[in-house]
Amino acid sequence: MAARAVFSSNTGEQVKPRFGEVSLDILTDILCNLNNTNKYNLEKVSGLSGCLKESRIVECVFYVCEELGLNPAVGYQAIEILERFMARYIEDLIHGQKDEGASSEDTERHEELVFQTLKQKFFLSVVSSVQISSKLDLYSNVVNNDIAMRFVQAAGRPSSKQQLLDSEILILKTLHFNVNVPNPLTYVETLLEVLGHNDGSVRVAELHQVCVRVLRFIYLQREIIYSSLLVSATGCSSPSPEQRAKFVSVSEDLMLLGVGVIAVSAFIHHSSTWEKVVEELTGITGISGRSIMEFVCVTLMHITKTTSE
Repeated sequence: MAARAVFSSNTGEQVKPRFGEVSLDILTDILCNLNNTNKYNLEKVSGLSGCLKESRIVECVFYVCEELGLNPAVGYQAIEILERFMARYIEDLIHGQKDEGASSEDTERHEELVFQTLKQKFFLSVVSSVQISSKLDLYSNVVNNDIAMRFVQAAGRPSSKQQLLDSEILILKTLHFNVNVPNPLTYVETLLEVLGHNDGSVRVAELHQVCVRVLRFIYLQREIIYSSLLVSATGCSSPSPEQRAKFVSVSEDLMLLGVGVIAVSAFIHHSSTWEKVVEELTGITGISGRSIMEFVCVTLMHITKTTSE
């Protein structure tokens, strides 16, 4: 807690979202845009998608955001930025070497050099992703280079302001400054807004507090939860590589994740009415109630297993 007072860029309490203040027309446009973006991303999904959402990396990003006093949305946005950057950057480096007509031996040597370079700069890339994400969030103050440098140095990774600036610029240029992409929390909060508009009896603000915790749990346990979903979907305890490849579109589906998080939270918050919430979510998104309930069952299984250990 003391460290947060040193590094925090946030001088007040975190602002909680206020529901019920967006007009139906605007809300419809936002949901439609999120749905189209999600479909487009799923069409372009790579077999390597999700590799940088490994629990240790997610935990590191969340830790940085907590120590800097940032809102939860910043962490999810930073993870999206980091993953997109690393995938594009590595691809550019590898393809650049191949385009030069290097021998296989030179290529292997180059790939090892790339790996070592990324390993040395990875933590700095994490911090830079958080910096960029903080500039996109309406409720968090910007993490400037002074704050970032103090944090990096305290973490035992001394760096100069120029190195921090170069790291941030590299990410922005590699992604062609396209960093304002929807994150999982955006989907959850938008769906909650629509849910509250359709059914005034749903206590959206209370449900949101549970959703934030459930989404965090799922991200920290992402690999094991989606592995269980894959086994459940295929009915096979050892899914084939082909089945795993096809399942990537499920694990990267942010709309499914959004409705799943809300459904799990509804069950935890008020189990007697959660099926009604599932029906509403099906009507809003078109995702079948069976798929939502399957997601809920698997997630609750891991939540209860974790809390009982």
